Amino acid sequence: MFKNKIKYLFIALALAMGPFISEAQNLTYKANWQNLDLVSDTTFGISTEKAYQELLKNKKAVNVVVAVIDGGVDISHEDLKSVIYTNPKEKLDGKDDDKNGYIDDINGWDFLGGPKGDVEFETLELVRQIRALNPKYENKSTDSLSKTNEAEYLKYLNMKNELNQKLTEAKNNLNGIYGFKTVLENMVKKMGKENPALADFEAFEPTERGEAQVKKVMLNVMKEEPDFATFKKEQIDAAFDHFKEQVDYNYNIDYNPRDIVGDDENDPRQKIYGNNDVTGPDALHGTHVAGIIGANRDNNLGIKGVANHAIIMSVRAVPNGDERDKDVANAIRYAVDNGAKVINMSFGKGYSPHKDVVDDAVKYAVSKDVLLVHAAGNDDMNLDLESSKNYPNRIYADQTGTAAPSWIEVGASGPTDDASLKASFSNYGKTSVDVFAPGERIYSTTPNSTYTEEDGTSMASPVVAGLATLIRSYFPKLTAPEVKNAIMQSVVKVNHPVELMIGKDKKTVPFSDLCISGGVVNTYNAIKLAESMAKTSAKK
Repeated sequence: MFKNKIKYLFIALALAMGPFISEAQNLTYKANWQNLDLVSDTTFGISTEKAYQELLKNKKAVNVVVAVIDGGVDISHEDLKSVIYTNPKEKLDGKDDDKNGYIDDINGWDFLGGPKGDVEFETLELVRQIRALNPKYENKSTDSLSKTNEAEYLKYLNMKNELNQKLTEAKNNLNGIYGFKTVLENMVKKMGKENPALADFEAFEPTERGEAQVKKVMLNVMKEEPDFATFKKEQIDAAFDHFKEQVDYNYNIDYNPRDIVGDDENDPRQKIYGNNDVTGPDALHGTHVAGIIGANRDNNLGIKGVANHAIIMSVRAVPNGDERDKDVANAIRYAVDNGAKVINMSFGKGYSPHKDVVDDAVKYAVSKDVLLVHAAGNDDMNLDLESSKNYPNRIYADQTGTAAPSWIEVGASGPTDDASLKASFSNYGKTSVDVFAPGERIYSTTPNSTYTEEDGTSMASPVVAGLATLIRSYFPKLTAPEVKNAIMQSVVKVNHPVELMIGKDKKTVPFSDLCISGGVVNTYNAIKLAESMAKTSAKK
């Protein structure tokens, strides 16, 4: 689960510490910046527009199905409805016309749904692991255990400590946001205006310490976010909801919504369950991802996706909480069996109890020449370290190898070619992350034909998935490993150091220490290389 984490944690810290200003907020982000060119547009996008203008005019292309395994996609969005996948072998008639086990799977499938509705919130995998071990170890001590159980028991204690820390942090954030929100709302009442301006906050006379602190913060906020109503809704209210969801659902040992699905949650290899609601109760994240990949470029609406021949298949497997391994595995298999040639996975978690099940699905995708694109995560961690885990990953648990030739791990970059290029939140790894791509303040589609900016490797991953889809559209004979090679070998190398937080210390490191390729993906370069590869292959 990566959803909205960066925005809301930043808000909590900013409100707790005072001035609501960051270096990122002071930057100017050009519209469609992720697709612009560093030289001609002076912003470190991936040169998609340049590729369309100079390399792809009048070239033939085929449609490519790209699966968005996520929380759901608004398939009726004005900028997406023309590019949504439709199952040609299925009718909306209450029958399994194509005999694949999934009734009425017209636009994809929902592994979080069932006869009783759809799962929106979930616990962390950490919580589920503790819950499973509670009957065995709760109220036990090492003295009462055999030697064979000691390691598992110590792991159990460590997980409980981790959960307690997370829950305490979430409660503190919730209380902080609640206090700020309450004082702010009372101040606005006193002003007598629903949407006060900067001048109203400047004129406001605090009557107690809390109001003075909130005024100080809001004076900074209103210089950066002049529309109070938008700021209040999208940041204060949304942050409150986010931390409340963490306390009530994500970190709640007593919460388990799986009865809604009606599957056997203890059977990781069960395949037939779910429903055909590919939008679900919260499709913000998945819709945003889908738009980055393939929003209609030619309808004069909204935004421009990277790939102009992408067909978006929504496979719902990621709740507001940690995804379950069986759902991820089934989503990958469903996407492959229904024609996806690229799969975007903008999700991740710290524990994977049934990694073997996911690995088997990944191996299946690799055997069918499918390219998997995965977000590296938003914890500013070095994934090369043994202590840093982000699942799923390309290393098979049974030690039979990796999915590396058909798997791209993506970190997030910003628009400026300087020391701040690495997005502050992005995970990295000299041997674990393949490439970087734009992931800061990416403007894309959101439910009900709206649009907004989001941050995260969740946004960087679909930039790369869109590029992979674009290559497979224009050069369909290239294999998944060849497409990956074209992307890796055509990056714009970053030859200057970048800033990195290691613990509490800010350090500068070579960008080549952050990923295997040492650069940011580039559509223009990748298309030129892919064309050369396709010509060479045709001569053989």
